[in-house]
Amino acid sequence: MGIITDQTIIDKIEGALTEIRPFLEADGGDINFIELTDEWVVKVKLLGACSSCTVSMMTMKSGVEQVIKRAVPEVKEVIDITSL
Repeated sequence: MGIITDQTIIDKIEGALTEIRPFLEADGGDINFIELTDEWVVKVKLLGACSSCTVSMMTMKSGVEQVIKRAVPEVKEVIDITSL
């Protein structure tokens, strides 16, 4: 399993995170992009209040994942590595 390093794709993912970041920050949290696997899985790390929030999985699927998939339709899934 490898990592995709295409800067154009990474920039699109980072742009999507920038779009959703103010909503996370409003609740005392943040998010960092970690990597994009060659299986098109985006790994992120939730920070601050988001890392321990009881609705963080819902935030991931209904918020973060949708914004990233809109920017990069090839993405299959977004996972949070905070709890791994």
